[in-house]
Amino acid sequence: MRRAVAVGVAALLLSSCAHAVDVETSDVGGGVEVATSASVSTQKPQTDLAALVDPVVHATMDQLAVPGAVVLVQERNVLWQNAYGTRTVGQDVPVTVGDHFRIGSITKTMVGTVVLQLVESGALALTDPVSSFRSDVPNGDSITIADLLEMQSGLYSYTENSYFNTVLDENPGRVWDPEELLAIGFGGAPYSPPRQEFRYTNTNTVLLGTIVESILGTDLRNILADRIFEPLGLDDTSFPASEDAELPDPHPHGYLFGTNESARISVKLSSAQVDNARSGVLVPNDVTDLNPSWIWAAGGAISTAADIATYGRALVRGEEILGKDLQSRRIGSVTLEPDNPSPGDYGLAWQAYGPLIGHDGAIPGFQSFMGHDPVSDTTIVVLCNVRDGPAGGRPANEIAMGVLQRLQSGMK
Repeated sequence: MRRAVAVGVAALLLSSCAHAVDVETSDVGGGVEVATSASVSTQKPQTDLAALVDPVVHATMDQLAVPGAVVLVQERNVLWQNAYGTRTVGQDVPVTVGDHFRIGSITKTMVGTVVLQLVESGALALTDPVSSFRSDVPNGDSITIADLLEMQSGLYSYTENSYFNTVLDENPGRVWDPEELLAIGFGGAPYSPPRQEFRYTNTNTVLLGTIVESILGTDLRNILADRIFEPLGLDDTSFPASEDAELPDPHPHGYLFGTNESARISVKLSSAQVDNARSGVLVPNDVTDLNPSWIWAAGGAISTAADIATYGRALVRGEEILGKDLQSRRIGSVTLEPDNPSPGDYGLAWQAYGPLIGHDGAIPGFQSFMGHDPVSDTTIVVLCNVRDGPAGGRPANEIAMGVLQRLQSGMK
């Protein structure tokens, strides 16, 4: 399961590593001047990146009992990616770099970008109260569009509801309507008044998805395709129809230790179970076919590492999908801390991770990370086919932060 599947990336990338050329720069917001041309060639070749990345990946996969993963690092003109492990627990079916994964909450950045596009066009404002769009939202007169994007609404997250998680376990093929999800979210007591605290809540993004649909008059699947996937050439990225629980080929199976209901209480297993999981005696549950309509706008998208790298870079640099003014405001919604790679500010539907801006995603069966450094023009993407380690910990995040620290250490 730990056998790495080496991937050859275009030879022209390696051949260009011996010299440097001029680079154009552009202001991506917040007063940050960054490179916009992928033509600086001061990085080491792929073999050196492998020496940096592989130890982090193998150690994390062993510690968190990860069946398979894809890791991508792009440093300006050097693209390195590798696949590790198996698609199917107990079988020698190697993951490939072209495999499709559910990317979970990275989807939130896509929906958030569409919201900002609508702000840009004047169709809505960040200061609009959500009661302007629907009357059934608790505290709706006080909650703004910005509050939903920044996870400051105080609304109860339907995914923390015990009944909801029990249904996911007992009827994984159930097709959920967004209004059912919101009814559960609105039925729970708000955590706090708006803007009193940060509280990550899937109800926020599902609510934004319904608002976007009401403004544009079509379904979210078409909206994301027209406004995000097609302009950026993301041919391997999709947002499935509600009744579609299939993953495009090729793809790994997705795994979860425990159940949705047990994980709601705690993702950590007992000490004995943790040891058995790491040794392979305890096998995680295959939840590949869990219908993603339960997460919808908050995490339903599917993609590949290469597509997510393209998207993540464009997202942070504002290329093709958002104008300069809104992009500058979005950049300013987080604080970059280059020397501190731990998760920091949560801004307008994205988060800072040290010098990176991006988002992670966690959905039963899969865990993902996407981050781009607008100063060094470095992108890190990690996709895993298990959501949590048996003792806790999100594998894609831990791999990404480990890779980032090694890149920052000067070992290049």
